[in-house]
Amino acid sequence: MAEGAEGHFSGKVRREGVNLQVITADEGKSLWLSPALPGGAHDVKAAREHDIIKVCEQLDLEVLTDKGYQGAGGTVITPIKRRPGNELPNKHKKSNKVHAALRAPVERTISRIKQWRIFRHARISPNKLMSVAAAILTLTIYT
Repeated sequence: MAEGAEGHFSGKVRREGVNLQVITADEGKSLWLSPALPGGAHDVKAAREHDIIKVCEQLDLEVLTDKGYQGAGGTVITPIKRRPGNELPNKHKKSNKVHAALRAPVERTISRIKQWRIFRHARISPNKLMSVAAAILTLTIYT
């Protein structure tokens, strides 16, 4: 990434990066990859910026997401978080287990995208990574 690119520092991984939103089918097949946003962008903010939540709500599509999308609204379904100092009830643990099982193919797809070396070692502007992301999406769809 460009050294010291404004807003591209991600506190989660403690380095420069980008936020890419991925939409997949139930079985994990890649359908869409978003334009790159700064690595520090929160997932809900990125989803709203790309109108993912609004479009899914208009199409009445229920979307399974991770805990990073808590409070997104619309048709977004997230795992249940436990409250600080309390343990999660067994019924919620079971619900989260089913949620995770349904999301497993999606997580594998995201993992395969992250394995591309270009995303880990790119030293170009995050904006220029969009053409790389489009090529990778094409390769993952047709392979």
